[in-house]
Amino acid sequence: MKSLQELQAIRDKMKANISTTRDNADAKVRVVVGMATCGIAAGARPILNAFNEEIAKRNVEGVMVGQTGCIGICQYEPVAEIFEGDTKTTYVKLTPEKVERIVVEHLIGKTPVTEFTIGAIQK
Repeated sequence: MKSLQELQAIRDKMKANISTTRDNADAKVRVVVGMATCGIAAGARPILNAFNEEIAKRNVEGVMVGQTGCIGICQYEPVAEIFEGDTKTTYVKLTPEKVERIVVEHLIGKTPVTEFTIGAIQK
């Protein structure tokens, strides 16, 4: 960062991400990224950012992105869970590229990407 304008641009970008998560308090779908120490160490911050960016870029409505503490499966970090009504899908060993597919196929297309889920990893 070399100038006050760059700092302002970073602040504005982060404010946009935060408003994306809080403005959808009545969302039907919740995406929760595990952000405990183990998740952060495994790369959860880029995953949280990727969800916010992909959802904003594709104008996906009705989805709230948030963070939580330990989900309890540290060996599979970074982890995100998608809650839709009574259904929970747990995605593991995430990368930003996987997040893009999850947003397109699961959040938009309504078809979970089973190869990235906890069930697929345990087989």
